[in-house]
Amino acid sequence: QVQVVESGGGLVQPGESLRLSCATSGSIFSVNSMGWYRQAPGKGRELVATITFGHSTNYADSVKGRFTISRDNGKNTVYLQMNSLKPEDTAVYYCMANVMSRAFVRGNYWGQGTQVTVSS
Repeated sequence: QVQVVESGGGLVQPGESLRLSCATSGSIFSVNSMGWYRQAPGKGRELVATITFGHSTNYADSVKGRFTISRDNGKNTVYLQMNSLKPEDTAVYYCMANVMSRAFVRGNYWGQGTQVTVSS
């Protein structure tokens, strides 16, 4: 079993910052890519940012220059630093981890999501 748990969401005003964290645990041999996705009300899930084991990153155009993804390979944890938040960033943010289990089965594992609300 692999568990993915997000934390750090909340309610902030436009222009403020939040930091999300996501810890992966359980029967893990290795964690390859990790990423953050989000889903706003009435919309589909979209990619926010991804990061490889080697720390190569990829961002959605809408968050470039404002959000920073990072990871701690020793802790199998990924972070999302969100600055200059806008109301359109309001969504449920989901963490995804591509995991090779100790049984040498690879799969994508998702967290339960954390709500981010940006409103004045």
